Amino acid sequence: MKTFTFNIFIILPIIFFGNNEKRVTSTIHEATVYVSGATIQRTAITNLLPGVNEIIFFDLSNKIDENSIQISGLKNASILSINYGINYLEKKKDSKELDALENRLELLLLRQNKLENLLSGLNQEKKVLENNQKIGSEQVAISLDKVKQISTYYRERLVAIQNETYAITLNKNELQDEIIDTSNQIDRLSDHTKEERGEIKVKIDVPAATNLSLKLKYNVTDAGWFPLYDIKSKSTDTPLLITYKANVYQKTGTDWNNIKVILSTGDPNTNNSKPDLTTRYLNFNYGNYIKRKATNRYSSTYNPNIETVSGIVTDDEGLPLPGVNVVEKGTNNGAVTDFDGKYTINIIQGKQLVFSYIGFATEEITIGSSIVNINLETNASELEEVVIAGYATSSRYRKSSKSKQQKETYNLTVASKEEGITNTRFVIKRRYTIKSNTDITTLEIDNFDMNARYNYYAAPELNENVFLTAKLGNWEQFDLLAGEANIYFEGSYAGKTNIDPQAITDSLTISLGTDPNIVVKRKPLKNFKRKSFYGSNRIVDLGYSIQLKNNKQNTIHLILEDRIPISQNKEIKVDTIETNDAEYNSKTGIMTWKVALQPTTQLKKQFSYQLKYPKNKKINL
Repeated sequence: MKTFTFNIFIILPIIFFGNNEKRVTSTIHEATVYVSGATIQRTAITNLLPGVNEIIFFDLSNKIDENSIQISGLKNASILSINYGINYLEKKKDSKELDALENRLELLLLRQNKLENLLSGLNQEKKVLENNQKIGSEQVAISLDKVKQISTYYRERLVAIQNETYAITLNKNELQDEIIDTSNQIDRLSDHTKEERGEIKVKIDVPAATNLSLKLKYNVTDAGWFPLYDIKSKSTDTPLLITYKANVYQKTGTDWNNIKVILSTGDPNTNNSKPDLTTRYLNFNYGNYIKRKATNRYSSTYNPNIETVSGIVTDDEGLPLPGVNVVEKGTNNGAVTDFDGKYTINIIQGKQLVFSYIGFATEEITIGSSIVNINLETNASELEEVVIAGYATSSRYRKSSKSKQQKETYNLTVASKEEGITNTRFVIKRRYTIKSNTDITTLEIDNFDMNARYNYYAAPELNENVFLTAKLGNWEQFDLLAGEANIYFEGSYAGKTNIDPQAITDSLTISLGTDPNIVVKRKPLKNFKRKSFYGSNRIVDLGYSIQLKNNKQNTIHLILEDRIPISQNKEIKVDTIETNDAEYNSKTGIMTWKVALQPTTQLKKQFSYQLKYPKNKKINL
């Protein structure tokens, strides 16, 4: 009897206990752009299985601040971990426009190569003809007709080669210009960031299968906005029309396509740690003490669109400083001020300019304007009082000048203006596409009329030009930032100026440029400058005359200022001060004349003073 053995195989489902990894596509729908940096909001919809799921948000910027990542819309799910990293295998996709330009560049380079090959062939043929011009030999005679025939061939062929070479060279030069233009356009559209893409991996634990609509928020660098103003005035009898614009840029490596834009005057990169004031102890100084400067509450807004910066560097007294080194921080690119303290520097890639000069404190200024005038402070070697500047923060909301109903439709560009404790947000109405490249997207934030008091101003000791100024009051309501302004006066472009609303004064003064129709000259009084000696002292008498002439057809109001030096040494005495009809401030030495100058008339002002100091010493007159 045979025994049969039956093997029964039961197939059971194999369950792998592990993470459910899933790559999730997300879309940018909103960007809050600060003066430096931006907050990006993405949305994504995903299905999750029960247990631990690992979600990967891919094709992100490689300039994300990992500490700023936030995720919402979790319902009853819980986050176990969040990790941000770079995927070096995934590359950034170029735009269709950039792809088309790169293809065009390849075709242009191919055409250029063909032309160069033609030129090379023609040059070789020319060399062959030039090296084989000997006709006949000693044994074989050649007829005159044959000589004429060969000579004609050489001449015609060489002329044809020259003409063809000239035509090809012209074509090649035109092609080279087209190649340069196409390359520049590619550079403009390229963001020059690394090709690697960012990824955010999130582990989420869910009790049951669910569908989540997630919101991902994070901060990025290499983005921001800076203000630009257009100031227009028809005449000195009309208000100023000010257009407040925002220039938005981003080089995050990711295009922002059809997104909601919010502009914020805040800066998340600002050091928000309050200073702690401790006891200061005095001791003797041995010549190496350097006065500490208080931390500046404000700084210029970085403007990546600036290519050239120029300005004047002066000392504590407002006199020009020649020989000051102006260097673009982090580079070897620099310039030196001339005899009049003027400089011009082409910007390569830096964000700050460093001003340094022996005997003066080094200054670092953020590149926020094409005009940067700076006053360097003397670096004292003796013990001086440390000045501490406090940080004043408003604890209230400022109300907008517009009513609540008007606020909902603020203007044609801005949907609403939201004023918080520390910043103001402008919510833009329409959606924008902002590419990751060197382009600037300009948005108009606001435009408004402001009543202004127009005055002419002259300080001929420093500058023999007369400047038209506009003094604005109640400017705080418009939440302006420090920035550059284009000036249009009487229908013509008058140049650039800077708006600095960070001053603590009640009014804001804007320079509208110089007026060549008003002439001012400052000269020493003739036969007045005398030097004499009295005992151990030297006595110097100084006097100056200031002449004004109004070549305009209307009366002008002008503020004229000059100064008499103030002694900081008991051995130097300033006596016999004659200021005539000027308002004189004895503490600052500033003289002020307020003049109403009739059309086509002249006016003269003068002042004098006397100096006494030891004859064995010198002072800078």
